[in-house]
Amino acid sequence: MTLHEPVPAPDPDTLPDPVPLIGCPYKSNPYPLYERMREDGPVHRVLFPSGVTAWLVTGYDAAHAALNDERLGKDHDRGNDRWRARASIMPEPQHSQLQVHLLHQDPPRHTRMRRFVTDAFTPRRVENLRPRFQELADSLVDALPATGPADLVADFAALFPFQVLAEVIGLPPELAARFDRDWGKVVQPVGPSDPGRPRYETRLHGLQSYITEVVAHKRAHWDDDLLSRLVAARDRRELSQEELDSMIFQLLVAGQEPVTNQITTALIALFRHPDQLARLCAEPGLLPRAVEELLRYDGAFELTTWRFFDQDSDLYGTEVPAGDSVIVSLSAANRDPRRFPGPDTLDLDRSPNPHLAFGHGIHFCPGAALARAELDIALGTLLARLPGLRLAIGDEDIEWIPAVLGRGAGRLPVGYDRRL
Repeated sequence: MTLHEPVPAPDPDTLPDPVPLIGCPYKSNPYPLYERMREDGPVHRVLFPSGVTAWLVTGYDAAHAALNDERLGKDHDRGNDRWRARASIMPEPQHSQLQVHLLHQDPPRHTRMRRFVTDAFTPRRVENLRPRFQELADSLVDALPATGPADLVADFAALFPFQVLAEVIGLPPELAARFDRDWGKVVQPVGPSDPGRPRYETRLHGLQSYITEVVAHKRAHWDDDLLSRLVAARDRRELSQEELDSMIFQLLVAGQEPVTNQITTALIALFRHPDQLARLCAEPGLLPRAVEELLRYDGAFELTTWRFFDQDSDLYGTEVPAGDSVIVSLSAANRDPRRFPGPDTLDLDRSPNPHLAFGHGIHFCPGAALARAELDIALGTLLARLPGLRLAIGDEDIEWIPAVLGRGAGRLPVGYDRRL
């Protein structure tokens, strides 16, 4: 894995300021660093690969409080010039047209926009759709080689969540077939001077054109689905064009890529704990509880998106300037020993398990019920139909994605005895 040049090891007794969240060792296993940060205090100044500095919240209690802190807003207009110089890397006009989604809004605008999507992701609706989701998972496994090997990202994890999402939001098959997963990489920061900038902008323009086509199609072929209702809300002037495009952008990217990544982190955790893998294969009834523990143990939403104070403020004893970005480490909070006994142990019997993998407060992930169902079906299907499922590469050869806020593997070569 080549994300950046390795960062020199810090003094073992002193955390640097800022703490660099950069390099292969960090992306491969961030938890030892998070442990050191928690022990040193709940808030640290950190440095991201793009050069952005931010304030990272690490402990469970502090994270839970920050996620509910009304002083911390999500609107990018709150960001100061220091933050904007390096963090607002999506160029205009795309930034104004595609970044007006729920993750970047505060009440009352956030409240108004969120009400348009919640009905599509209710636990009852998800449960009613489970038989269809199971059909999709089984069809993908049917297409795998009879005896392996296979790449479970390219052949399953990158496909299943998008197929499910298309069913849930009403993306027609002809458009779903043309979605390029590469477009999802527009959420991975590429600065203006980065050699990869031209390719980044090509992805961005491709995705924007696709969204325009989706809107035109749903306007011409209205149905009782989420995408049609969003387009109708725009036509009634209940949403602006920028809000509509941004919400579709969020659905297409945030609605499926994190589940792809979570399937990989869950499988890797089980491969690293063969006793737990064997137990889950033997006792499939453990799956709902196991899903919760796998979300806690190594979540795909490693860090939240930006939050900002609108004035200089105290954050758990640290003075944070107005407009500096504040980020909550969900992964660090979920390994806090003050909340989870034996936090570095994968315990499929853990209960209660109040993890923060989907956030908390008004920005709690509206698709949490869907994501849980997808993980349950994906893991249950793979373990039941691929006996002897195992990692086909060395643990050190796992390729972790270079996303700043997310966590997952780009490839997952596996072997298995046969396909049932």
